[in-house]
Amino acid sequence: MQSLYESLGWNAINLTIGELEELCIRSWCTIYAFDGERLVGTGRVISDGVITGIICGLGVLPEYQRKSIGKEILTRLIQHCESNRVIPQLLCEEHLESYYESFGFKKFAIGMSRKINR
Repeated sequence: MQSLYESLGWNAINLTIGELEELCIRSWCTIYAFDGERLVGTGRVISDGVITGIICGLGVLPEYQRKSIGKEILTRLIQHCESNRVIPQLLCEEHLESYYESFGFKKFAIGMSRKINR
């Protein structure tokens, strides 16, 4: 997981292996994609399990992108939410909007974040 996050530029806050393990354990749903023993993609949902599920951490190693791995992970995360009657939502960068719109997501709010000292 640490290699995946680092290859995607997602570990700017220097998460430890233990912290990465914890974020997966505490997620409502986590999906992993492997090529043999190598983790090549993952995605998670954090949720109350009743109303809303936030899809996050959806990423695929750069050399495995454009092979429908991310699409399959996202499809399974959406299916998990819907089968539990939980509304799937997500935050994304603007350049990814059209990708997520192709899965039926619609822009509905402005996301905001506050930096913390870690």
